[in-house]
Amino acid sequence: MPQPTHGHPPLATSPSLPSVAWIGLGALGSPMASNLLAAGFPLTVHNRRRGREEPLTARGARRAASPAEAAAGAELIAVCVSDDAAVEAVLFGGPGVVAGARRGSLVIDCSTIAPATSRRLAQRLEEQGIGYLDAPVTGGTEGARAGTLSVLVGGSPGDLERARPLLGCVGSRLSHFGPVGAGQAAKAVNQVLVAGSYAAVAEALALARRLELPLEPLVEALKGGAAGSWALEHRSGAMIAGSFPLGFRLALHRKDLAIALAEAAAAGLELPVSERVAALEDCLLAAGWGDEDVAALARWFEGGARGPDGEGPGGLRG
Repeated sequence: MPQPTHGHPPLATSPSLPSVAWIGLGALGSPMASNLLAAGFPLTVHNRRRGREEPLTARGARRAASPAEAAAGAELIAVCVSDDAAVEAVLFGGPGVVAGARRGSLVIDCSTIAPATSRRLAQRLEEQGIGYLDAPVTGGTEGARAGTLSVLVGGSPGDLERARPLLGCVGSRLSHFGPVGAGQAAKAVNQVLVAGSYAAVAEALALARRLELPLEPLVEALKGGAAGSWALEHRSGAMIAGSFPLGFRLALHRKDLAIALAEAAAAGLELPVSERVAALEDCLLAAGWGDEDVAALARWFEGGARGPDGEGPGGLRG
């Protein structure tokens, strides 16, 4: 199976690899597409903000002016955009994927959307003779760059086998959970864990500050023990520094958490920890911090819910 090549010129495209259209070049989509290009996939890219296509086209990818143009001739059509409405617009808007994709092609949706939306989109695509997998990912921008994401898949086993060369290049672990929508359900569970773990790290560091403990040595002591987590390993440094460069936008996590809370409500389950984190994120969003990394939850504990203009949104207090 082809593996991403990092830090080297792009490999020549291989006739043995399927042609790929990649739509959506954000914080995750861009490095994922870059790994495909480095591995030799024939690649066409499109992004709503067209300037984001340029680093990939400079390395040999083809640009497309629309999702329809990107999909034309592609065997695999990967989508990695922000939300349900954006996925629907890419697939069925004008000119969307269905206007250019050929029958027998396969859409691989790496976006995070509601399971019910995935099922509805899959049905509409099937009517056009186009396959669909929901394949949201987890592992952060670090995993996207390294090609080590975990890919959570819903769809038919046959479609998964068709997508495996692509997914095996962007992720190191592929997990199939069942029919279309199951990957998104698994991602909802993931985002509940993200909510709790990030908030726990932020809360713990806030307590450590008040107790006047040395933060960096404390993190080193704790991350190898029972308190260790991905959030502690990869985001405690940002929380200690009080600087939250974009990895995964807080606003997008709040969107994902809404999906998880809706799924839980439909199943008759309360998620009190996630509900509390959602309330904290709402406070930070109202204060203007939504474009920072989810680690910006730490701002709440330091009064950061007041926002960059110094004005507080009311409600919860840090």
